[in-house]
Amino acid sequence: MSTTDIGLIGLGNMGFQMATRLRETGHRLVVFDARPEPMDRAVALGAVAATSPADVADRAETVLTSLPTPEVSLAVATGGEGIIHGSRVRRVVELSTIGAQTARQLSALLAERGITLLDCPVSGGTAGARNGTLAVMAAGPEDEFGSATPVLEALGRPFLVATEPGAGQTMKLVNNLMAAATLAATAEVMVMGVKAGLDPTVMIDVLNAGSGATHASRDKFPRSVLPRTFDFGFAAGLMTKDVLLYLHEAAELGTPTELAEAVARRWEATTASQGSDADFTTIVKPLESAAGVIVDGRDDRRNH
Repeated sequence: MSTTDIGLIGLGNMGFQMATRLRETGHRLVVFDARPEPMDRAVALGAVAATSPADVADRAETVLTSLPTPEVSLAVATGGEGIIHGSRVRRVVELSTIGAQTARQLSALLAERGITLLDCPVSGGTAGARNGTLAVMAAGPEDEFGSATPVLEALGRPFLVATEPGAGQTMKLVNNLMAAATLAATAEVMVMGVKAGLDPTVMIDVLNAGSGATHASRDKFPRSVLPRTFDFGFAAGLMTKDVLLYLHEAAELGTPTELAEAVARRWEATTASQGSDADFTTIVKPLESAAGVIVDGRDDRRNH
């Protein structure tokens, strides 16, 4: 794939880091975002600014999208100034988490215009996007996956999950339910331990040396909770959305959801109390408030 054929729509926390990574790996980018500030920053990286999703699709054969919700993804792809109206686009690589049903719907709508959808959500956070270490979960025709592989390899490690759109979304929802559950459980047990008088930094060290280690204890808590920065780079509202998408898909499949339902309640409570835009590591805050403690790992404010 030519490095001159890449469009990118959506310059949020993940999208902007992916834009940075693609520019660093030599790809020419045409970008669009509804907000001027990230557009200006992307242009400063050497990207070319477009005026609409359709304008991106007029300039690039391959268009990547990194968007917050299923509704926004559908509007960007099929709205009045959507990708579907572009004259050059051949494939859309949907990096967003939109659920299997929306992915299949989007694939069918794009196919009417001869455009192929590669259902391709990613995992690894903003650090993974910046460093090119994302897990890339692709579903779509093998030839389209092959065409997109050079770009996907710049972003991380691509996996062809299945050949039908929707399967990538299912894999991503499974992944994010696990991430949501382990972060929620880690927050809950950390609050309990601090309430009992344990040092939170020692707790994390012990968890990481034992069988209780998770990505939450290895990365999220040391980086964003113990130092009280709450800046990991993923919004609580987006995690809540992903968990609810998982529940919807599991209900359609008729699979058990007892644990997922409890996880969803915790994320909905977090979003209600902290706000949708709050970092998802703030899930610990309402638990702290209920227990009357702070999980503070800063050297000058340890709980004993």
